[in-house]
Amino acid sequence: MKKKTAKRKRALIQITKNGPYEVSGDVPLRKQFVISGKDGIPASWADGPALRPEEKPYYLCRCGHSSNKPFCDGTHKTVRFHGEETAGQDTYAQLQETTFGPALDLKDAVKFCAVSLFCHRQGDAWTLTEKSGNKKNKKTAIQEAADCPSGRLVAALKDGTALEPVFEPGISLVEDPYRKASGPLWVKGGIPVKSSKGFSYETRNRVTLCRCGRSVNKPFCDGSHLPFKDGEKKVL
Repeated sequence: MKKKTAKRKRALIQITKNGPYEVSGDVPLRKQFVISGKDGIPASWADGPALRPEEKPYYLCRCGHSSNKPFCDGTHKTVRFHGEETAGQDTYAQLQETTFGPALDLKDAVKFCAVSLFCHRQGDAWTLTEKSGNKKNKKTAIQEAADCPSGRLVAALKDGTALEPVFEPGISLVEDPYRKASGPLWVKGGIPVKSSKGFSYETRNRVTLCRCGRSVNKPFCDGSHLPFKDGEKKVL
């Protein structure tokens, strides 16, 4: 007689109204660090420790005020967190514009930008794409796009093939030691995100969700967690 195997519950992130993210299914959680160069521009990613939630599903703070970050402790009720989602249901294809180069194209949906700045590591990704006839420029542009956690940038071959990094489903807590900032939830591997309003956002390979509570493009991160000086964010 064959032994029955337990069905694996489908991964899902459910946004609760004015409350936390409910994460169900077998979704690994870990910290991931931004490694910046001497110029302060992010250069690479480094894996941090894995976290093991004590319960399933587990709940991740969305208001930014929990004393048990990254997990929710109910503080959103005390501070009367207003977490209305404002991002809308537009897909990446509807929002993206394309920079064309001789050997590479770069798709860009600026609305998803989390201001991670990997796209400025060795000359910006747009200029490198326009000069992608040079092999080094092409390689760097592809890597800069792939390191963009929000998926704002997607490099593509001239035949339209998207060059997406390969991710297993999981969530990374972005930490930026150089800027002394805790960044977004980096959702990888096509985990569905369901709105508190009942619809599902487009399922993508990589997106970044706000966990500071200040984004004006909720549930997505818009870089509001970063300590920019007046006007600096506009320049970047």
